[in-house]
Amino acid sequence: MARYREDMTVSELDDILYPPIEPYESGELLVGDGQRIYWEQSGNPEGKPVVFLHGGPGGGTSPWHRRFFDPERYRIVLLDQRGCGKSTPHASDPTADLRFNTTWHLVADLELLRRNLGIERWQVFGGSWGSTLALSYAQAHPEAVTELVLRGIFTLRRHELEWFYEGGASAIFPDLWEGYVAEIPVLERSRMIEAYHRRLFDADPAVHRPAALAWTRWEASTLTLRPDPELVASMTDPDAATAFARIENHYFVNHGWLREGQLIEEVDRIRHIPAVIVQGRYDVCTPIMTAWDLHRAWPESELVVVDDASHSASEPGIAAALRAATDRFA
Repeated sequence: MARYREDMTVSELDDILYPPIEPYESGELLVGDGQRIYWEQSGNPEGKPVVFLHGGPGGGTSPWHRRFFDPERYRIVLLDQRGCGKSTPHASDPTADLRFNTTWHLVADLELLRRNLGIERWQVFGGSWGSTLALSYAQAHPEAVTELVLRGIFTLRRHELEWFYEGGASAIFPDLWEGYVAEIPVLERSRMIEAYHRRLFDADPAVHRPAALAWTRWEASTLTLRPDPELVASMTDPDAATAFARIENHYFVNHGWLREGQLIEEVDRIRHIPAVIVQGRYDVCTPIMTAWDLHRAWPESELVVVDDASHSASEPGIAAALRAATDRFA
């Protein structure tokens, strides 16, 4: 079923999400290929297990991500995916090798973490790229998933990538688009993702740093319905932006190591898993077309369209819908 939310009157996340909490345990998981994955647990050690999958790829987790879940009822697992956040080696290092950073490496990392934490089954919560990873993991390991809570659906289909990174979204944000294309010579602008790839993976910081900042600023500036300078500033820290842009671009030039349309075509693998899809009506980064295509292929899922929101989980209507979903599944 599809359900539509009315406009939210609450404007502060503190009025929507659970209070801040600290982890009761954290560590690093050696996953092979020279990679160490940071993970943490918070909430109730005896509660319902849930794993939070951050966006990007390359975005990393933040303490406020714990707050979507009732800490009395959930055992909350956060992790930083390969190459970002507190995981090492960090992709901001020009020598970092991303050959071992693919969708299927991340799926294997999740399964290894689940087993190492002694969790039989868990809820999987992911937004944006996190929704891609959540769908990929659930379709590979449906027996390990109790429910799915998804936001801002993204499946790396060609037209999704072309919309946001090759010019479609410039129809809505022409002023911000100018900053994105300014890093690329006119003759290379017909293939922006590939042009950025050459610069982001140049060993010279004078080349890759400006490219990383331009790539990340374009995305950060378009995530919310209204401008959010604090969000843009947090995402454009030079090291974080470099890792974010490199990992995203690496995934996009490889189409996520997914067959075109794979995650929607293979929804039969997860049709039995209860799922809520939360989607901002005015999401420019991952437009509602993809959430709609997924829901049409998977009518057993619940689609919640937030009519006063764009993409970010920090927008009040989206945050409220996500908390409502986790409360129900708790």
